[in-house]
Amino acid sequence: MNKIEHIGIAVKNLQESNAVFEKLFGQPPYKEEEVASEGVKTSFFMNGPNKIELLEATNPESPIAKFLEKKGEGIHHIAFDVTDIEAEIQRLKQEGFVVLNEIPKKGADNKLVAFLHPKSTNGVLIELCQEIK
Repeated sequence: MNKIEHIGIAVKNLQESNAVFEKLFGQPPYKEEEVASEGVKTSFFMNGPNKIELLEATNPESPIAKFLEKKGEGIHHIAFDVTDIEAEIQRLKQEGFVVLNEIPKKGADNKLVAFLHPKSTNGVLIELCQEIK
């Protein structure tokens, strides 16, 4: 793993939360997009070299909707940049981590993504991200 790619925060209302984080960081999000396959709308903020992703559910069956129902708003995941996501998935499986999707899927911000189950990572949902070239 190369670095923290972003921190994902689940929110109930993306526009209201964008206003809060715009005040916090002194700038608007640099990108907003919908990932229909995951039932989520996202926005991304830069804070120095760091990225924050806000996630709002677009349907009640999406992972974000279920997270919000169970835990409320807050940190949803930490994403790490990887060079070769398929190799990293295999390495982590061999190390005993539970991979939620062994085949990377297209995520937000031009990334291929895969997730590690929080039960195998001390309660933290881990996302692996590889830039799509």
